[in-house]
Amino acid sequence: MLRRSFIALAIVAATSLAALTPAAAQEPRRMTDAERAMIEQINAHNSGIKTMVGRFLQVDTQGQRIEGTFFLERPGKILFRYNPPSYEQIVSIGRGFYVVDRKAKTQYAYPQDKVPLRQFLDSQINLFSGNIVAIGESDDYFSVTLQDDTPAGIVRVELVFDTDSKDLKQWTLTEPSGAELTFSLYDVETDVKIPRALFSIDPTYKSVTAPK
Repeated sequence: MLRRSFIALAIVAATSLAALTPAAAQEPRRMTDAERAMIEQINAHNSGIKTMVGRFLQVDTQGQRIEGTFFLERPGKILFRYNPPSYEQIVSIGRGFYVVDRKAKTQYAYPQDKVPLRQFLDSQINLFSGNIVAIGESDDYFSVTLQDDTPAGIVRVELVFDTDSKDLKQWTLTEPSGAELTFSLYDVETDVKIPRALFSIDPTYKSVTAPK
């Protein structure tokens, strides 16, 4: 289900990392000087990008593939809009994440401070401020995994960056159950003007309770 599959981001929130053991916390990872230097470069490069637009491919644990478009504006604003026939979209307007169904005209919210991806939405990105529990490295990619202890359990997000450009290429969210949801970005443009209306929610939409 589309709605259920995206909740990994909303609820609580390349190199492959071990699957998360349910409810298992992990200590922060000690970093080498080289790893710390790379993360500092990633922080600086991405902090300089104020807007991003592009397309995404979402793949869940069952292999279901769904595509859509995304819009990001720092600080704190992001929109994921799924391709038809879906009417769902996920939007953050700086004070929380909302799951919106444009057909049913409903919306429900989650606090932004409980979503691991929030570190990438700050005006000044500082991945060191998150709980870094794993780092992966290959010839072309460098990954940083952040972990949050949320009301629903332990949630992880693995951010994968291009080693040369320092651009974000992919992230994988892991639910407390161990289920994963991966987003790959492509056709990305940066520092483009985004219509203000995209980061908004129709005030006539009914608030509903988030699904379990």
